[in-house]
Order: sequence, then structure tokens, then C-alpha cells
Amino acid sequence: MAEMTVQSTSIDEAGPYDRAKALSAFKFGDKAFYWTTRACALAVLLILGGIILSLIAGAWPAMKEYGFSFLWTQRWAPSADPPVLGALGPIYGTLVTSVIAMMIAIPIGIGIAIFLTELCPQWLRRPIGMAVELLAGVPSIIYGMWGFFVLGPFLANTFQPFMIKIFDGVPILGTIFAGPPSYLSLFNAALILAIMVLPFITSISVDVFKTVPPVLKEAAYGVGCTTWEVVRNVVIPYTRVGVIGGIMLALGRALGETMAVTFIIGNSFRISTSVFAPGTTISAAIASEFAESDGLHQSGLILLGLLLFVLTFFVLASARLMLMRLEKKAGN
Repeated sequence: MAEMTVQSTSIDEAGPYDRAKALSAFKFGDKAFYWTTRACALAVLLILGGIILSLIAGAWPAMKEYGFSFLWTQRWAPSADPPVLGALGPIYGTLVTSVIAMMIAIPIGIGIAIFLTELCPQWLRRPIGMAVELLAGVPSIIYGMWGFFVLGPFLANTFQPFMIKIFDGVPILGTIFAGPPSYLSLFNAALILAIMVLPFITSISVDVFKTVPPVLKEAAYGVGCTTWEVVRNVVIPYTRVGVIGGIMLALGRALGETMAVTFIIGNSFRISTSVFAPGTTISAAIASEFAESDGLHQSGLILLGLLLFVLTFFVLASARLMLMRLEKKAGN
């Protein structure tokens, strides 16, 4: 504030020519800053538009050849004459693995965040917080290798036989958890995804939980509320917009994850009702076949990428609309 006063005084004391020159320099700097930031913002739109146009151009031959039937055709036979390509298997695998991953990661991630902010001893918060942050920094290919060599055999030899035995003969659940056990399956990939998106949910939830005014929690404790009641009736309602935003960010990561899923999902385009059966996702299909593709096959893979782009866009847009409604309902 003092510096601004000194500058203003200097301008007033200067002659007419010097004052006009100084104001012109300030005006030029202001305009340069405005147009620089505007160009940066427009560059984002240009890059996004370029990506969309390149995807449409690359996918156009497959769009003309298969039309909307590409969405509900299950068979994927690029070596056939003519090639038969369908996106139903990858779309099914993408949705199933993402949903299962979020069902696992959301309660665990929010539970860790509640423990760190409400229950954890002070000396233990930093080690747990650092461990969560380290999970976010592990490369996805390391998750895939660990899932292939360690998690996959454990699930196939121990967990999957146990679940198959428990739900054998149970309607619906018996079909979902049907055998045989497999090292490579939709469930294995979903579990890896859950571990990978866990840090996003936890970190963002911890940050927003810390924004709750202490006076609100102290007032709730003062009228006799338990910790669970404070979390359920004060912390979660106050921070629900931020928590949902973190969940949607994690969902976007789960939808587009490639390398870790490619290692452990099995890369099978066949749709199975059992989560213990091999499958594939859009990103895994593109990663495993794009290098050896050409012609209509390559165009079909690019069309899969366009579908993933559209799917992710609609998920994030729906999340944004939901957050706007929540903010409007809360009076913000």
C-alpha cells in the first residue's frame, strides 16, 4: 500500500509529459498482461478442439463403415474379411471396472480422510498422510506389474475360490461371482484401479474436511453428539460439494487408466456376467492393438478413443451440473 502511494505521489509531482508517459507505460503493461492471459486461456480451447477434430478425422472411416451398430456389436475381429469391429465389449469393461473400483475406493478413501481429520493421533497423521501421497506417485506400470505377479495369483488362488463357493447357487450373486478363478479378470483390474484412485479421494476429502469451522464441530460436541454424529450431520453436509468433486476426479482417472489395466484385465472382448472373467477396456484395447493396426482396424481404435473422450466428458459435465445444483440448493 505504501509503495502504491509513493508511485502515485511521484506521478503527480512529475511534469505533464512524464506523467503521461508513465500512465502510457502502465496501460501498455496492463494490456499485455490481459492479452497474454487471454491467449493462454484460448490455447486450452484450441488444443481441445484440435484433439476432437483429429479424433473425428481418424475415426471417420470406421464411423462410415459401421455407423451406430459399432456401439452394440460385441464381436471384435480385425483380421476378418471384411473386418468386424464392435465397441460393446470395451465399453462394458470400462464401465464395470470403474464402477467396482469406485464402490471400493469411495468408502475406504472417505474413511481414511475422516480418521486423519477427526480420530487419528497427531503423531500418526503425518506418516499415514505421506503413505497416501506416495500411492499417488507410484507409476501405473508398477501397479500393473504388482497386480500381475502378486495380486492376481493371490486373488485366483485364495479370494476368488472363496467367493465362488459362498455365492454358488445364490440368485444373481452366483452369476456375478461365477467361476472359474482367473489371474486376469475384470475384478482384478477394478481392485488395482481402486488402489490407484484412492489417494485422489482421500487427499481431496482431507483438504475439504479441514475447511469445516471448528466452532460448528465444537457446538455439536457441546450438545452431546458423538464423533459419528458430528461427521454425519456436520462434516459431510458442509463439505459434500468438495467430496463429490474429488470422487468425480477419481472416476475420470479410473475411466482412462491404461497400463495397469492392460496388465491384469485379460484383454478379452467377450462379455461375461462374471466379474472373475477376463475382459477389456477402451484404453486397454487401444494400447494393446494400436501399434500393429492399420486401415479400418486403426480407424476403429481411434473411434474407441473418441468414445472414451465423449464418455469422460459427459461424466465430468454431469458431475459439474450436480455440483452446481448442490451449491444452488445450499444457497451459494
